[in-house]
Amino acid sequence: MKSTQPKAIKRGERILTEKPFAYVLKSKYRKERCDNCLNQNKVMKCSNCNYVYYCNRACQMQAWPLHKIECPMLKRIFPRIVPDAARMLCRLIIRLDNGGDLVRGYCTPTCYRKFRDLMSHYQEIKHDPKRVEHLESLYVILNEMMQNDTVLPNPAELLGIHGRLITNGFNILDAEMNSIATAIYLGVSITDHSCKPNAVATFEGTTLHIHAIEDMECLDWSKIFISYIDLLNTPAQRRSDLKENYYFWCVCSKCIDPQETVEMQAAKCPNAKCSAPLDITLNNCLYCDAGVSPRYRNAYQEAINLTKNHLENMKDVAYLDVCKICLKKHKEFVHSLNVWHVKILDAAFEAAIAVNKWGEALEFGKQLLPGFRKYYGDWNPLLGLLYMKLAKIQLYENFLKEAIYNFQEAKKILDVTHGPDHSLLQTQLQPLLLQAIADNSA
Repeated sequence: MKSTQPKAIKRGERILTEKPFAYVLKSKYRKERCDNCLNQNKVMKCSNCNYVYYCNRACQMQAWPLHKIECPMLKRIFPRIVPDAARMLCRLIIRLDNGGDLVRGYCTPTCYRKFRDLMSHYQEIKHDPKRVEHLESLYVILNEMMQNDTVLPNPAELLGIHGRLITNGFNILDAEMNSIATAIYLGVSITDHSCKPNAVATFEGTTLHIHAIEDMECLDWSKIFISYIDLLNTPAQRRSDLKENYYFWCVCSKCIDPQETVEMQAAKCPNAKCSAPLDITLNNCLYCDAGVSPRYRNAYQEAINLTKNHLENMKDVAYLDVCKICLKKHKEFVHSLNVWHVKILDAAFEAAIAVNKWGEALEFGKQLLPGFRKYYGDWNPLLGLLYMKLAKIQLYENFLKEAIYNFQEAKKILDVTHGPDHSLLQTQLQPLLLQAIADNSA
């Protein structure tokens, strides 16, 4: 007799694999990545529209059923670049016009969602002036692109489609966790958000995988949570981002814990022997009773404001000298786990890598580990990738024992978040680990 006990889910288990309902490669990558498989290869452009690029004939043929409809529209607007949101809306309209309404995305063998089942937040968007203005500008572009090729939905219908895109869209990430495309997945749209998630979304090309990062009693989607946003922000910022983009107020355990805000904004205790996070709004340290002077409070605030301004100005490119100026200001006044300290350390790490300053990159990366572990959690792809980046530098610099350790730490995490069969592990991490072991034994 078969047991009726629900099957337990173990950490690292893949609980969902799904192909996208619709997706669009970000325009900034269109000349270096294939529009179909998203791989970064030598690509050749479509000779008709001159807009999209493919890595080979097979990808072009696979994309043709959709692209043959889209191609004259892109040709009509060329050489202008189509905003990603406009192209994604165009593809959704084409998809829905060609039987997409009937497509089902399954999250269990019997539970599925269709595009119209996704929440549109119609009323909230209708009364959001910024969203309405943006949609009006997209409507003008769509009207010019599509003309008589496909019937453009009426404004109310278009707002509903746009709303579903805004609140259900995924950023497709490459192996380095860079956002390279936008997509809608139907089945996984059932998953809610938590700032302390128990599952994670990763990608292999356009295919989305959801892996459990904690043990679960059974597959119950009402109790499975992923993160919709960057967790390296204060509860106030996270809640603001979620409210602005997804129209809900987060009440997860991390957001309702007042200590979370204190720790993320912590100052360094004036007492050099005390390593506790200091609430800068108080007059004394709660752990050692050291006094906090107005001068000390002002110096802390000056360091934080400087960091915020520079990070805002370095959104696209981080400059190592600027990062080092901020870190120097932090040394006396900002706690090592302060979120702004972690952010500027991350920027400094990436900037040092970009200019081949391997010694400095290693130092920044090692300092970054505790902050990433605290705010992203023990089983987050970004923590795994940080270990892997450190290990690559250590292998290059011939610090072989350290490289082996960090590759093993990366593998432990990425086996859970990506699965051991993922190309990141199979073609990058595993060969490098074996190389480090071989070099260390030589």
